[in-house]
Amino acid sequence: EVQLVESGGGLVQPGGSLRLSCAASGFAFANSAMSWVRQAPGKGLEWVSGINSGGDRTNYADSGKGRFTISRENAKNTVHLQMNSLKPEDTAVYYCNAHAISGYDYWGQGTQVTVSS
Repeated sequence: EVQLVESGGGLVQPGGSLRLSCAASGFAFANSAMSWVRQAPGKGLEWVSGINSGGDRTNYADSGKGRFTISRENAKNTVHLQMNSLKPEDTAVYYCNAHAISGYDYWGQGTQVTVSS
């Protein structure tokens, strides 16, 4: 059974930091590109960041450049998103997405991030 389990969300003040994690199982994680995607209240899905299977290539949406860092630990089947200098507009449900070598896409259940004073 494929599982992607996000953790690390919560309530943080503007300017604060959070580190999201996504634990994967049930598929070839080390061969899969991984992404973080978010959905703000009342809005559609927004791609945030991606990392290739080897972890040596990363990409970021303009909204997170310079503030967010994606990383992965293939030995632990885990991908992280370090978010610094958080803004109220970063408030959203953050989803972990896997694009497997098989061509299938897998999604986690999401973790809520709320940035508010």
